[in-house]
Amino acid sequence: MAAAKKLRIEGGVTLLGAAPDADGLAEALAAAPALVCADGGANNLTTVPTAIIGDLDSLEDAAAWRDRLGAHLIHVEEQDSTDLEKCLRHVEAAFFICVGFHGGRLDHELAALHALVADPRPIVMIGAEDVVLSAGRGLELDLQPDDRFSVFPLRRVVAGRSRGLRWPLDGLVLEAGEKIGTSNMATGRVMLRFDRPGALLLLPRIRLDVALGGLLKRAA
Repeated sequence: MAAAKKLRIEGGVTLLGAAPDADGLAEALAAAPALVCADGGANNLTTVPTAIIGDLDSLEDAAAWRDRLGAHLIHVEEQDSTDLEKCLRHVEAAFFICVGFHGGRLDHELAALHALVADPRPIVMIGAEDVVLSAGRGLELDLQPDDRFSVFPLRRVVAGRSRGLRWPLDGLVLEAGEKIGTSNMATGRVMLRFDRPGALLLLPRIRLDVALGGLLKRAA
């Protein structure tokens, strides 16, 4: 079977999952107007997305979508990755904003968070009260004093340096099941350095632009 095509999209891409979040979708599209749906994320749309990608097991009326999208309805049959991972693998873009991957099944949500750490590109995920991004090996964020700031390691990481946090992380070994770094507070601009990728950062949802700016600066 021929490999599914890879889409190359200028600028940012909004990736839409199945959990409803109309406000989050509007926020994401304002910054990343190209819309790509992960399988059943297209079921409640009233507009036509750029593409739908996935194993198509939850997409309603796939035949009608194929008539609309043609080759941009991308069927990826393998079951070794999630629909979000399939989207990320088959789309090239400057950055991604993920919406609709929180608030549904917990196993889907955990898998989506894993995808953030596994992919080195600039990706932000919007939740009900948070934005989530990969810390990578470090980045700088233009936060405001008293902004909530959490670090959650999905694997063992060592914080080399930190600046702009009420409770510094310098030298701490963070590892799930051992020590985590949630519910910290920014004192202003935050700088972090880690020995390797593996941690997630959680910020207030109103700091979407800050999260995206920090990721794009790191990628430049």
